[in-house]
Amino acid sequence: MQPATEPASLTMKRMVDGYRISQAIRVAVELGLADHLRDGPRDADALAAATETHPPALYRLLRALASVGVFREEGDRRFALTPLGDCLRADAPEPVGPWATFVAGPYLWRVWEELLHSVRTGESAVPRVHGMSAWEYRVRHPEEGAIFDAAMTGNSRRLAAALLAGYDFGRFGRVVDVGGGQGLFLAAILARYSTAQGVLFDQPHVVAGAGPILRAAGVADRCRVVGGSFFEGVPGGGDVYVLKFVLHDWADEEATAILCACRRAIEPGGTLLVVERVVGPPNDDADAKFSDLLMLVGPGGRERTRAEWAALFAAAGFLLAGVTPTASEVSVIEGAPA
Repeated sequence: MQPATEPASLTMKRMVDGYRISQAIRVAVELGLADHLRDGPRDADALAAATETHPPALYRLLRALASVGVFREEGDRRFALTPLGDCLRADAPEPVGPWATFVAGPYLWRVWEELLHSVRTGESAVPRVHGMSAWEYRVRHPEEGAIFDAAMTGNSRRLAAALLAGYDFGRFGRVVDVGGGQGLFLAAILARYSTAQGVLFDQPHVVAGAGPILRAAGVADRCRVVGGSFFEGVPGGGDVYVLKFVLHDWADEEATAILCACRRAIEPGGTLLVVERVVGPPNDDADAKFSDLLMLVGPGGRERTRAEWAALFAAAGFLLAGVTPTASEVSVIEGAPA
């Protein structure tokens, strides 16, 4: 929103220049600056020595990030963490650093350069830039797959508390997490509810990394790990089927196919829970609407309004039973077999 005393042209210029902050944060994460400041303020020269960087250049990065509240400059070129910067620590309770590494990294950065192509064609720009789909690229480039998996795990860790506080997952005895990545969110559910059982389902190369997360949460003995494709089928026997940040990756045809696989597996009294954004009204909800552009240019999916979610559910044989907002940017969208 434009400050009352600021010319519209200056406000627009600040918006255009926003990419500079994204890149500066990514560099701060890759250098581990927040981790180096965990125990208290340090001067720029000491940080440069610790990170093997050019001292004057690092100071310039630090003061720029301090100007937007990521760090705090205290005089004599000493810097301290702020609540914003604290989110960039590797061990942050609600980490944002892995997302910064993914979203501002070279793979996705080059894709955003082709947004115009996606707007003109309605197609993902990933094949145009990288010569293959996002999914195939991450399989062929494991280092990028690891960055993506870390970003998804970080997002799950960041959102878990809000989701568990906002929705009662304790009424389900067996939770099947479809496309559940490396299991952070399912582990959080099982850790909260000690009698619940879980099934983690995702591509084999993804769930291969789930063991340490499940063991660290103390739930490995209550969680079965299954590799496969949710286009072909999902494990049966669940009381609830959870899809978190899955369907927005896909256009309606593919999203319907995923839901149909869940519909075939779900029992008559079962529950479907989709954890996603619900796009808000006109002239509002910038987070969801810019995430929608990310889905367009990246995997080729979309964010959806409540009406669009209802239509998608109906196409796969579900009724939209309700939408529960949470303290985070996502809601829990509940479906029941029609």
